[in-house]
Amino acid sequence: MAYADQDGMSTNRLVSVIIVILLHAFLGYALVTGLAYDAVATIKEKMTVVDVKEEEPPEEEEPPPEPEKQIEPPVVSPPPLVQTVTPPPTIRTVATPPPSAPIVPTAAPPAPPPPAGPSSEAKPRGNPGNWANTNDYPSRALQQEREGTTGFRVTIGVDGRVIDCVVTQSSGHDDLDAATCSNVKRRARFEPAVRNGEKVQGSYANRVRWQIPK
Repeated sequence: MAYADQDGMSTNRLVSVIIVILLHAFLGYALVTGLAYDAVATIKEKMTVVDVKEEEPPEEEEPPPEPEKQIEPPVVSPPPLVQTVTPPPTIRTVATPPPSAPIVPTAAPPAPPPPAGPSSEAKPRGNPGNWANTNDYPSRALQQEREGTTGFRVTIGVDGRVIDCVVTQSSGHDDLDAATCSNVKRRARFEPAVRNGEKVQGSYANRVRWQIPK
């Protein structure tokens, strides 16, 4: 399309050039032949200048857009309804034997307790007041004239001797408490405790009053 427009423009320019050449030749001829100036002026008045404008190529019109094609969704037919008929289940009754009772072993009866024998608590032999006397008074406590009462508890073996002595109530003076357990362990003798006719360990509790004689 552009090539054809260039040929048309070249043809117009060629025609214009030929016209101009012819006019120049006519003017030269008039001058040579002695034509008057009026004739030349008349010719100039009659001469028409052709202004050849280049033709602009026509604008190409864009083709209108094609309408969008609407895609119709395919028609899907619903699946046929299939009804399934399930036969009722067959119930079978099976007779089961009754459960057997568990066998529980019978526990043996407990052994009878041994016959109860005599029982007794430990008892001191002799007078507990002789376990500590004035001669056992600690010398320093005696000089300082300190007095007090000491409570004690002893553990007695099967032979009747004191195994251990514990101060349960302090006199407020360590030397008086120590003298209490020391003299009781050394002098005290007991009848041992008895359980079901047998000698066993026992215990005994008492107090010693430390008092300076006047």
